[in-house]
Order: sequence, then structure tokens, then C-alpha cells
Amino acid sequence: MSQFDKIINRRHTGSVKWDYVADDVLPLWVADMDFEAAPAIKQAVLNRAEHGVFGYAKVEDDYYEAVTSWFHRRHQWDIQRDWIIYTTGVIPALSCAIKAITLPGEKVLIQTPVYNHFFSSIRNQGCEILENELVRQEDTYEIDFVDFEAKCADEKTTAFVLCNPHNPAGRVWHKDELERMGAICAKYNVRVISDEIHCELVMPGNTFIPFASVNALNQSNSVTLNSPTKSFNIAGLQIANIICSDNEMRRRVDRVVNIYEVCDVNPFGPVALKAAYNESEAWIDELNEYLWGNYQLLKTYFAEHLPQSKVLRLEGTYLAWVDISALGMTSKQVTKKLLKEGRVFVNDGPLYGNKTGEGYFRINLASPRAVLQDGLERIASTLGDKK
Repeated sequence: MSQFDKIINRRHTGSVKWDYVADDVLPLWVADMDFEAAPAIKQAVLNRAEHGVFGYAKVEDDYYEAVTSWFHRRHQWDIQRDWIIYTTGVIPALSCAIKAITLPGEKVLIQTPVYNHFFSSIRNQGCEILENELVRQEDTYEIDFVDFEAKCADEKTTAFVLCNPHNPAGRVWHKDELERMGAICAKYNVRVISDEIHCELVMPGNTFIPFASVNALNQSNSVTLNSPTKSFNIAGLQIANIICSDNEMRRRVDRVVNIYEVCDVNPFGPVALKAAYNESEAWIDELNEYLWGNYQLLKTYFAEHLPQSKVLRLEGTYLAWVDISALGMTSKQVTKKLLKEGRVFVNDGPLYGNKTGEGYFRINLASPRAVLQDGLERIASTLGDKK
């Protein structure tokens, strides 16, 4: 039995995932895992709590060492300490980066379907959203580079927000794709903001490559956002890093981080990050194997019970993208039916792009296998052929 098979009752614990819905609804929506944090993280947080004094936190040298060591060891990316700006989360970091790089009225390019908070972060800075729609090819997605270059060539386009690994399309972008996107952006003076929060959640046979690690051009023209919170299931501890090698761009981002007052972190975030990066590598490897098993269960179950719907390829994240276009209903109609009749909550596709998300839903696989099995049975009993 895997440690990830343990079922933990999260209802009535102040959980967004579980307490947003009624007690009889199974939540397979927001990107939050139902697993205990790695033992080293739990112990580190307990040790800090036992101190009993929770004043303002100072981020020490060993924090930066944990970050730089992890990315060197895990992803062959050599980060210098002074490139790192710590903050409270990747979404606040995204908003700060957009504010620092763009002016109101300028255009920010995204690749839809994509994480819904990209839309709000761009709008909140007074910028216009420009979509480079990903192209469906069989069970995965590819980039339309002709359209990508045309959108970058627009003189009002000043930033591109990359999602790698991509949520919800499940892609882990290859080196040649990252290199080509980087070259096009540099050609037209488009700055790249790379959201890499899912970078440790990579399925077997795939390799995550940080955008900035590809070459010197990508490094100098980008801001990278990452955090252990998604991969190690510690989102509530609120810690993230902005990594930027360009001095002027980093200075501007740092200024906005201070203006937006997201420059101070709580005492537990740095402690958890150090325990994750220094002591929990085996845990994340075991987690990815378990998530891969859950994905195989999803694929097999749909093939047997809901063959008219197609589960797309999952290269990274624990968020599977399911094509339900053959059901003859809109995405919203399907997800409402699942909630009302099946008592299971998944995200409807248009949340990630009105056009590119229609005909899909997103399902969170990061639960004990028995919980996922329950969810799949509810989905099949609601959407399956009842003749």
C-alpha cells in the first residue's frame, strides 16, 4: 500500500477544495492534492511551531542555497542567488511581473486553453489579452508558431506568459519549442514570464526544462516564477520565488513586489521550502509514480465506460483534460449535470478559454486512488449510456 492511498477527511477544515461544496459532493476541481505533505516538511513545520514565537520572518542564506541546489541538481539550471526575489505566491508574482514589464493598454500573449488566473492578472494590470490558441493534434496540443510570431510582431505586444508545464493542456514543452518561442519573443522585444509552478509534477518519459535554462537569450529576456507549493502540497504556507537574471528587469519587478506589499513571507513558508528541496526528493518521485497510476486508471476507466469521451495525453501536472464534445452538450451543461446528478465537481473547459476550452472539462487526479475511483464511478453513472 502506498502512502498516497491514505484517505484523510478534509471536510470542515477550512479547505477551499472540500468546503466550497456540499458534504455529499466529491471535489475533483481546484489544483490542491489530498495527500499529506512529505514527512520532512511536516516535521520542519512542527519544529518551527514548537518555538512558539511567530514574529516577522527573515529569509536566511540556507533558503537561497536550497533553491539554487535543487534547480542545479534536479533541472541542470544554475541560478545565482541575487537573481531570486521571494514572495507570497506565484499569482501575486505574476501580477507583479506583468505590472513591471508592461504599460496599461499593451497586449499580453497567452496560449489558450490556459490557467484561468492568467486572464484576471492581465486584466487587473490594465492590459489586453492576446490569445495564441494551441492546436489540438490527436491526443495532445501543439503550438501554432505562425500565429505565435504574428501576435508577437504586433507592436502593442510587450509580454508573453508561458505556462510550463501547461495547465490544463498537460504539455511539458520540449527544448526546441522553448528555444523557438524564446527566439521569436526576443526578435520582437517581447518579454517572457514563465509560470513553472508545476515543474516537479512530470510524468514518466517526460523531462521538464526551465525556459531560462535553454540558452543565454531565453535567460536574459525572461522572468521565471516557481514554488514548491503545488508539487509538495503546501499552498497554504504561501512561498514562491521570482527568478530573473536581467538586472534592470529584476529591479523593476522587485519594486512592484514592494509596492504591492507581497515582499514579506510568514515564518513557515521558508522552513517548508527548505525541507522540500533538501529532504523530500524521494517523496516527489514516488508521488509522480502514483499520479501516473491515477492517470492510467482514468484513461482505462473512460475507455471502458465512457468511450465517446477522450482523455488527452498527460505529460505534466495532475490535472487531466477530457474531451467531452461528443456528448452533445456544452461543457457547462456537462459539469452542471455532474454536480447536480452525480454529486462530483470538476472544472468546465471554458474557464480556461471560451473558445478553446469548449467541449472539455478538467479533472484533478491528486487524490487517493479509491477516492478517484469513486469520482469516476459517479461520472460514468451520470454521463454513461443508461439504455
